[in-house]
Amino acid sequence: MGRTGVCWDNSAAESFWSTFKTEFYDRHRWAKKSEAKIASGRWIEERYNRRRRHSSIGMLTPVLFEKHQLQTAQAA
Repeated sequence: MGRTGVCWDNSAAESFWSTFKTEFYDRHRWAKKSEAKIASGRWIEERYNRRRRHSSIGMLTPVLFEKHQLQTAQAA
């Protein structure tokens, strides 16, 4: 961990938030905070984790990548 405000210290989180804002948050408006929380959780679980492929993990979805990792670990 380096200085405060250095984005490279937490690049994975910075990448996620950039994607979240670009692909989801900036495209919607909600009447209530509770609606935004529910919609955000749904987007993360249904879109980001299950359908969106990630280049850093071989163009797999996070769910498929974790399943593959688990199968590999169990086979060893």
